[in-house]
Amino acid sequence: MTYTGGWVRAEDYRAADGTKVKSTLYEMQNHALSISKQTFGNLFTFQVGGQFIPYQGYVNQYMDMTYNRSLFMNGRYEGAFDWGKLEASAFMHKVRHTMGFIAPDKTGDMPMDTRASDAGYSIKATIAATQQDIVRIGNEFYHNQLDDWWKPVDGSMMMGPNTFININNGTRSRLGTFAEWEHRWDSQWTTLFGLRNDVVWMNTGNVHGYNAMDYGADAAAFNALNRAKTDVNIDGSALVRYDANPFSTYELGFARKTRSPNLYERYAWSTGMMAMNMIGWLGDGNGYVGNVDLKPEKAHTLSFTAGWHDPAQKVWELKVTPYYSYVQDYIDVDRCFTGAMSMTCGTMNLTAQNSFVNLRFANHDAELYGVNLAGKVALWDNAEYGLGVLRGNLNYVRGQRTDGINLYHIMPINGKLAIDHTLGSWTNSVELQLVGSKDEVSQVHNELTTGAYALVNLRTGYQWRNVRADVGVDNLFNQYYALPLGGADLTYPGMMGALYGYSVLGPGRSFNGRLTVTF
Repeated sequence: MTYTGGWVRAEDYRAADGTKVKSTLYEMQNHALSISKQTFGNLFTFQVGGQFIPYQGYVNQYMDMTYNRSLFMNGRYEGAFDWGKLEASAFMHKVRHTMGFIAPDKTGDMPMDTRASDAGYSIKATIAATQQDIVRIGNEFYHNQLDDWWKPVDGSMMMGPNTFININNGTRSRLGTFAEWEHRWDSQWTTLFGLRNDVVWMNTGNVHGYNAMDYGADAAAFNALNRAKTDVNIDGSALVRYDANPFSTYELGFARKTRSPNLYERYAWSTGMMAMNMIGWLGDGNGYVGNVDLKPEKAHTLSFTAGWHDPAQKVWELKVTPYYSYVQDYIDVDRCFTGAMSMTCGTMNLTAQNSFVNLRFANHDAELYGVNLAGKVALWDNAEYGLGVLRGNLNYVRGQRTDGINLYHIMPINGKLAIDHTLGSWTNSVELQLVGSKDEVSQVHNELTTGAYALVNLRTGYQWRNVRADVGVDNLFNQYYALPLGGADLTYPGMMGALYGYSVLGPGRSFNGRLTVTF
């Protein structure tokens, strides 16, 4: 029997110049209780738990979360047999949350409620067909149901008198079946081939807005559509591994991976300014409307990995992975257009360059390519000074649509260089984090650029019996920087709402401490 629990609360953090980064406060509790039983090669596990978030601010969203409660239950089985291994699991998850405003950073009264449930199962068998062959087969099912509604606001003509129905009994079910064959030809060559089929069913009910005058036309057009969608997705993978000698390994892989749209990408329906601004998990301040006719995106990825290491893989290691991916029907966006004089999707929306804009989800072909490098080397290893390891990584990715538009939310070149030291019960680390400037930004999103920066982080810890103490300093030299994937800071108020042009700043010098007791 195992219990795991945690509680955390944070206030708004500050950037290096002392600026408070608003709407970054939160409080959260997590609890999980699991019971496991092992008998005759079989392992049974049952777990129940939940999460409670009374509030959480979002600096890159127009609203904050003012209530969130979720409960889950899952079970897992693992069994060993003469022919191989069987794994099975099932789960159920329910979420209820409300979006609103956390004073004093954001004020107002416009509650938005969500109720969601998830359930599913997974069965996987690993079969040792021969001494050289391993076969894996499996089946899984996942079901999601979502209701999203916005209560009317007393005294507001625009947000009343009715409840705004954003997603009405939205459902998304996925049934997947897969098979995989791994064959070891000799001591050097191994191949792996996999095939997968997923069928995705999606649908949603009729909707309506706060009132017919402002939202009637959009609601009527959406309700008249055939919203039931079925996607039949076929995926596959192939991998060749060559262990050339005790010092080097090479892998060449190809994979096709398909993703069907989510409920909001297909079924968010209103082109009203306020409603579009509320559809935005992307953190850029822009407004979004869905597209029922979206196709699944299909990524075709070719990658190569070369790895070099000492025979025991304990002293040094270097791994390089270049890759290229062509994504057919990548789910991106276009500037929405409903008429030249439209306030939200008019001519100005098509040409705006230094403001928030309104976007409709759309398919476009795209390319992504890059390289990941990772390595480590033991600098010393003896009884007097312990073990010292130098580790590092470097990551680069470039993403662009085939029409020349940059993809949104792509991390610039970045890397880490660190020295880790272990001596008895002591562990220490000095880390240098490097991030390049973000200049290749999405023109459609009016994405903000960010500058390059370097951060130094220090950490140390000590283990004494069942007690461990850890302390550290992040951003030791108090560098001022903006988060390249932080999106837009929407806490700067203007005459018509949040001001455009402010990136989310990263935390200044932070002192961290942790005490862990195991019993």
